[in-house]
Order: sequence, then C-alpha cells, then structure tokens
Amino acid sequence: MEPIKRNDTGAAVEDVQQRLCRIGHLDEAAVTGTFDEATVRALAAFCLESSLPVSEEVTDKVWAALVDASYNLGDRTLYLRMPYFHGHDVLELQQALGALGFFHGGQDAIFGAFTEEALRRFQLNLGLPSDGIAGAYTYAALRNLAHSWVGKEATHGATRHLGFARAADVLESHAVCLFGTDEFSRSVASRMSNLSLATNPASKIISADSLSVAPDSSMMLVHVLLSAEDAEVGVPLVSYEDEGTLGLRLESAIDVAQDAPWPRLSVLLPGAMWLEAGPERSAQHYAITLLDALCAALQE
Repeated sequence: MEPIKRNDTGAAVEDVQQRLCRIGHLDEAAVTGTFDEATVRALAAFCLESSLPVSEEVTDKVWAALVDASYNLGDRTLYLRMPYFHGHDVLELQQALGALGFFHGGQDAIFGAFTEEALRRFQLNLGLPSDGIAGAYTYAALRNLAHSWVGKEATHGATRHLGFARAADVLESHAVCLFGTDEFSRSVASRMSNLSLATNPASKIISADSLSVAPDSSMMLVHVLLSAEDAEVGVPLVSYEDEGTLGLRLESAIDVAQDAPWPRLSVLLPGAMWLEAGPERSAQHYAITLLDALCAALQE
C-alpha cells in the first residue's frame, strides 16, 4: 500500500482516524478525513505504545498494527490457523479465559495452540460445542459471564478459600443431588454427601443414594463421571484437573446450568486413582476437593 501521510485526505485517512479513535488516541471530533496535526500526534502515540518506530506515515507495518489494535472481542471469528490470528480481540479473549481459570499461558495476543486448548476447555465447561472456534455462541457465553472476568487478573492457582467453604450456609441453602454411573463415581458422590451431612446435618447437598424420594427440578443435578463419553450432550462438563481453578470453573458452569429448566452439570474425574493412593483414599480425596470447590462456586 502507498503510505498515508500528513495532509492526505479521503476515506483511507478517515479509516485511520476512526481506528485511532477506537483505541483512545484520537477524539471523535478529530475524525475529519484530513491527515492533520492531531492525527500525526495520535499516530506517534500509537507507535510508542506498540513499540514501533515513531512515524508520521501509515506504512504497511503501522497499518497492520493499527488494524490488530482496533479489533474488539467479538468483532471477528477466531480459530487456530496459519498465520495465527493476532490482535487486541485475541488479547481480550486470553484475558477472559485467564480470569475464568482456563488460560495459563502468556497473554501475547496471538491465537495459538494454547489459546485454542483453553477455549475448548471453556466451551466444554459451559456445554457448548468444543470446536475451538470463538464465534457467536462463545461470545454470548463470555458476555453472560462478564461479571466474572471483566477487570480481573488471570487465575494462576487457588484464589478462593476452599478448605472451609462448606462450613458456610451453602450446604443448607442450595439443593444439589450428586450421582455417579459406575462404582467409583458413585463412591465419590456418596462420600461428598457424607461429608456435607457431617459438616451440617441440615445439608441439602446429598447423593442420589441418600434421597428418600426422586429428585425434582428444584435440585441441581451434578453427575460425577470417569468418561467423557458418559456426558450428556449440551450439559456443561467441568474437568476436575487443575484443582486450583476448579471452583472458578464450576461457578461458570453453574451460571449456565441455572438457566435450564432442570439445572444440571457433569464433573469429569481424571481417573479412579489419585497419585498412587488406593481406591478408597482416591475417592475420598476427590470427594473432599470437589465438595469444597462446589461450595465455593455456590457461595454468594
């Protein structure tokens, strides 16, 4: 492209000014279609911010950086490709996924393999098609969860006091039915129920085996499972792995589940063995950490 420079006029100049305005370097009133002194100053400030040599001309390199910087989350569909997508919208996506507990890499504004993996886990967590494509449904889900990530830092470990979360009134204020579909997951669900009742006899977080009547739509169903193949399509699926952010990811899934006529979600355990512990100790470990994370997610 021919450089766009001082004193040029026309649609190309106005496009540059609109983008500088969008990213906060130029006032809206200064969008005139003429490459004037205000535009020169705004362009220089943008170059400094973008670690580019200060220039009074919009060259190919400056234009590419300006386009990248002026994308906002949701402006375009993002997915893994070569060359990688990069820009401000990718950075916003990484920041959102980081604050929600899914992205732990460097926030470099590049949609690479780590970003795609984090996006897939987020989609799976919310019961969306796990295709790694940031499109309309993904953006809608992120907007609905804006209160959980806008203005917040990325989570790199446990950010909530999980150990005593179940000691709060969460146990008796939230009706949850826990169940498994194999011997080990049923054991985990039963142990979670025993722990909750031992903590608070009035607990409403109990296993299906402990119910005297069938659960109804007033209870949230939490399916503990060992295989993703047993998960119900369209139901939020939360991976147990990464205990530090489990409560945060459960919270996102619960937000989605509660909008359904009968709220339900699934939790996928990493296996029937925790470290080198035996079956009973493994089931107890999963029960403790999962119950604490669930209570932390339900805590208001």
